[in-house]
Amino acid sequence: MEQSVVYRPRRWVLPTVVLAQFAGTSLWFAGNIVLPDLLRATHLTGSSLGTMVSAVQLGFIVGTLCFALLLLADRVSPSRLFLLSAVAGSLANLALLVPAQTPVSLLALRFGTGLCLAGIYPVGMKIAADYFVGGLGKALGYLVGALVLGTALPHLLRWLTAGFAWQAVVLATSGLACGGGLLLWLLVPDGPFRRPGSRLQFSAVRAVWRHRPFRQAACGYFGHMWELYTFWAFVPLLLATYSRLHPGGSVPAAGLAFLLIAAGAPACVASGYVAQRLGTLRTARLALWVSGSCCLLSPLLLLYLPLPWFAVLMVVWGMAVVADSPQFSTLVAQHAPAALKGTALTLVTCLGFALTIVSLQCFTALQAYCEARYLFLLLAPGPFLGLWATRNAGRVSG
Repeated sequence: MEQSVVYRPRRWVLPTVVLAQFAGTSLWFAGNIVLPDLLRATHLTGSSLGTMVSAVQLGFIVGTLCFALLLLADRVSPSRLFLLSAVAGSLANLALLVPAQTPVSLLALRFGTGLCLAGIYPVGMKIAADYFVGGLGKALGYLVGALVLGTALPHLLRWLTAGFAWQAVVLATSGLACGGGLLLWLLVPDGPFRRPGSRLQFSAVRAVWRHRPFRQAACGYFGHMWELYTFWAFVPLLLATYSRLHPGGSVPAAGLAFLLIAAGAPACVASGYVAQRLGTLRTARLALWVSGSCCLLSPLLLLYLPLPWFAVLMVVWGMAVVADSPQFSTLVAQHAPAALKGTALTLVTCLGFALTIVSLQCFTALQAYCEARYLFLLLAPGPFLGLWATRNAGRVSG
């Protein structure tokens, strides 16, 4: 305990981990941004956006479980594992440029990218935990913010490279991810508080779930995840629907899409500071209230708001939809039984991302039957079920 008070990480450690996390997670949505151009270039049809995103999510889930079962982050240097994952993810992303693609090969490449992201996002969190025993919550806010920026980056690149071939986005994100992995490996060695983690124990699932504060925090996280990735994936549809309903205006779709998603990055950082005053749970619930209200009001916002007000409220939605993420992660970590922390965190992460696949596929299926401006109502059950699950949790949470 005394060591954790005395030790101070070098000042470049957290910025380097944040930058590498940002660069690596830019791979997450890179294939989706260029999907229409990719399909035209390869003369393919029928590979929907929701299916492409689900392939990445499924790869991430499988990768996370495999990493936990094999104890890779404990057996291999986390910095080296991050580098290997970033390089492999870059190659899987670059492979989208190979001609003669098929729907199966596209989905396989996106699945492979998700596998590699399991060695970037969670391993980046572990590296931070190996350095920041004190102040981990604040570091976590910066890292989730980096994930948000990395997710939004392909939209910005698509906007900036509008006069260039779509391949530029793929090349840029692959180069960034590879460079970020190399930078972290060179500047951030294994942390001083690195300890072997607990083995994944499926027999312990029942014991973990019986712990009520943990169960409430996990259900709040699940409600958050139902909304988050489907919102991110279909931001272009949201903006296209507004443009169709307001044909007289000009909506800068790619730039506004980047802004909507990227706004979540400072929101994640700010939520850590807000939580110091309101408490972790209250901050998370406040974000759920705001994002859930935006879901319910989305048909009216799309139909009646002028562009400036629409853009402002969409940015607010983009902030609220992810501001609760570091807070629920903190609550899950706080309330996981100490002896089963590795098992609990792995299972909650995997189940949360599995839920995103259900949400994405439901949203995709409803597109054939529902007018586009009503589709985002499907996201509302997530935040409101999260609010219901955590309604009495304040008695046991801060």
